Amino acid sequence: MRKLLTLLFAGSMLFAVAQNQNKNMRAYLSYATFNAPEADPYIETYLAVDGNSVYFKEISPGNFKASLAIIMLFKQHDSIVDYAKYALNSPTIQDTSTIDFGFIDQQRFSMPAGNYQYELIISDMNNETEPPFQTVEEIQLGFPEDAVSFSGIQLIESYEKTDKVGMLTKNGYNLVPLVYAYYPESMNVMSFYSEIYHANKVLGNDAKFLLNYFIESFESGKTIEGFLFRKRMDARTVNVVFNAIDISELPSGNYKLVMEVRDRENQQVAQNSVFFRRSNPGKEFKMNDLASVNISNTFVSKMTEADSLKEYLLCLEPLSSEVERDYVFNLVEKGDVDLMKKYFYNFWVSRNYAAPEDAWQKYYYEVQKVNAAFKTPTKKGFATDRGRVYLKYGPPNQIMESYNEPGAYPYEIWQYYTLGNQRNKRFIFYTRDMVTNDFVLIHSDAFGELTNYRWQLDIYRRTWDPNNIDETAPQDTWGNRASQIINDLK
Repeated sequence: MRKLLTLLFAGSMLFAVAQNQNKNMRAYLSYATFNAPEADPYIETYLAVDGNSVYFKEISPGNFKASLAIIMLFKQHDSIVDYAKYALNSPTIQDTSTIDFGFIDQQRFSMPAGNYQYELIISDMNNETEPPFQTVEEIQLGFPEDAVSFSGIQLIESYEKTDKVGMLTKNGYNLVPLVYAYYPESMNVMSFYSEIYHANKVLGNDAKFLLNYFIESFESGKTIEGFLFRKRMDARTVNVVFNAIDISELPSGNYKLVMEVRDRENQQVAQNSVFFRRSNPGKEFKMNDLASVNISNTFVSKMTEADSLKEYLLCLEPLSSEVERDYVFNLVEKGDVDLMKKYFYNFWVSRNYAAPEDAWQKYYYEVQKVNAAFKTPTKKGFATDRGRVYLKYGPPNQIMESYNEPGAYPYEIWQYYTLGNQRNKRFIFYTRDMVTNDFVLIHSDAFGELTNYRWQLDIYRRTWDPNNIDETAPQDTWGNRASQIINDLK
């Protein structure tokens, strides 16, 4: 096991200890799968824990250390195939006033091809009153030899050449993973690593293929202008892709880095993608020149009511990127009817060039459904959390409702069997009263959504006091069903 820790700053010890008493652990997990010639494929896990969210214990006068107990389990049909159990320790520090570093840990597990349930449990060994951080992921491992396929895409925080082979080493480089998949304004280069398997067997030993890699909007799936790159490659058993993209001009928002292999006929034979978030407030999105958009004789030409147009624009939020949402809010505030009509038309043309009106009508039909089902005394249905999720992802495959559970606020658990290339994703909503009908999203395991693995603490806060240090979790009283529902939906 290789542990990477970075130490920054220091300050008042007593102040930090007092502050830590009210903090919940914040942990972040990502992983990537790889093939190994003449051996089983393997999974790399990348774990980061915010050092400011865990307890530092005085181990000797003036010296402090944090310790985490890590358990990783890989299961198939309730049988454990592989596991790791170890302690992740911080270095000893003397000053805890500003704990501005994180624990970053990488593990590697070789296993036969198949589908696995991966379970991660993290406990703060210096804080027995806090419940452990826990998450479960479904992982598919395998690279069939009769198909071209990608490994996982590993986002890289930093790298260096090396002659030694270690846990971080791939093809002569030590690659430090970027676990958070988040690029602040100060980071202007996205480095990434991936591998392409069996191109020579499928396309031919002397074949050439085209590698495309590009950034697309997570919400709309549109390729961002200026962020499409192409590279011709010779087909090999393993083709290594280790590249970097300048993202200094990429505005704030949710995105996917997409990679694809295309053959000589320009047919796509393999694709993979990874989600990331960018914060770049100093960069504005390049909107099309709306002044040049011609809306004569289009379906929006008869839309003249400013209030109706404003509502039409606002209900587009579930389909819009962060920058598009900001742009719409400014349009609505200014109230320029002609500009609102042009934006509205351009929005739907960009989503469905052949039939923009049909696309809008189908969407608006769904908007009317959520307005009827999820409206509150102060919000249209599309402006609620349930309405947004429904309009963005469609109707869930299952909805589990629990409105009268003893000791719990009313809550709903929505399950989607598939969300794009994601599997078995869930959304958990709750409300403090049924009168308003305003169910708030408190947790989801889908990319780009609010994640709070302590969501049960919010639901059972109705009768359980989390500030009572003698209690570490909601009491397992008669009628508590949330954990069982989640287990049943796996």
